[in-house]
Amino acid sequence: MTTTDRPEEIPAQSAFDRHMLEVLVCPVTRAPLSWDSTNQELISRAAHLAFPVRGGIPVMLVSEAREID
Repeated sequence: MTTTDRPEEIPAQSAFDRHMLEVLVCPVTRAPLSWDSTNQELISRAAHLAFPVRGGIPVMLVSEAREID
């Protein structure tokens, strides 16, 4: 593996495929998600949660999400 193959070195702005928004839903409410490019998170307004995206992979675990207003 070369150094550019490591996920932590993938530029954040290209790490998430926004087409995934068409198939992903909130694991709590089943509501649609929105993409927050500034914080690199998927937002569930219905559940008031923000799910992180790490290395281009959405972490859809409630235990990993942060609460939002």
